[in-house]
Amino acid sequence: MRNLALTTTLADVSPIAFGCMGLGGDKNSATFSNSDRSLARQCIEVALEEGINFFDHADIYCNGRAEQIFGDVLKEQPDLREQIYIQSKCGIYLRDDIGPQRYDLSYEHIIESVEGSLARLQCDYLDILLLHRPDPLMEPEEIARAFRLLKEQGKVKHFGVSNMHAGQISLLQEFIDEPLVVNQLELNLAHRDFIETAVTVNDCQGKNSYFNEGLLEYCQRNKIQVQAWSPLAQGLFAREPRNAEIAAAQERLDAYALEYNGTRESILLAWLMRHPAGIQPVIGTTHAKRIRACAKAADIELTRLQWYLLLTDVRGHPIP
Repeated sequence: MRNLALTTTLADVSPIAFGCMGLGGDKNSATFSNSDRSLARQCIEVALEEGINFFDHADIYCNGRAEQIFGDVLKEQPDLREQIYIQSKCGIYLRDDIGPQRYDLSYEHIIESVEGSLARLQCDYLDILLLHRPDPLMEPEEIARAFRLLKEQGKVKHFGVSNMHAGQISLLQEFIDEPLVVNQLELNLAHRDFIETAVTVNDCQGKNSYFNEGLLEYCQRNKIQVQAWSPLAQGLFAREPRNAEIAAAQERLDAYALEYNGTRESILLAWLMRHPAGIQPVIGTTHAKRIRACAKAADIELTRLQWYLLLTDVRGHPIP
């Protein structure tokens, strides 16, 4: 298994992260129930039992209730905070009474968002804060000033980004004293333009690829941890196949699962984790059985041939 870039800052961080977007009850409800709280507690316990000690949040998940319910669990178990790593994100305004969904990476909003996250989580600091989306109006000097204050106050230990390309990261890094340690992107066997970009150089097969060229290489070179959101493609490979390519991939996933004593989930994650970038999948399931199945991926290393066979299946034709 490839080493995680994050180990340079978080020594014993787990190779798989638990995404907390599904905690907090019904996203359309204003509150959560005792059963929702019990589910959150179970998810955290199962994740820890399986060696997952990294928990991913965002201020907007369930309108803040994901952080709130997680904070209730931390309050019940005061010694838990020092056993885990907590990452949260800021920068997205969901649609509200005064306007559409929008981004805000202003100094004021970053500070306000972190204060809100810490209050809901009932803890004193975040291990990592990510800028959730690139704001076209972002001013690097403002972001740097916010990061500097949060670092000085001990409220955030490390900083990163999400869904940004190399140019945006490079621009921010010119102004920010602290190294940006994470870039979280949508990566999975179906959403695989990060591979297409790498193999279709100077070939017409790559004409529809939109992944930012050189992004993974930039992250590798600068020791930025690549995290994968939606690493299981939102259950695409668990459902009735929508085409021959998905069906072929499912058949091979099942064969590999049998060989490695795993599941489709564990093989899908192992395929991502086989990449030299040392990708850290962020799983989002709230089912204990699936959390355990996903954790198994840390023990699986596909061969080069197996990796390419699965890629070829889902492409439906050979790489150039």
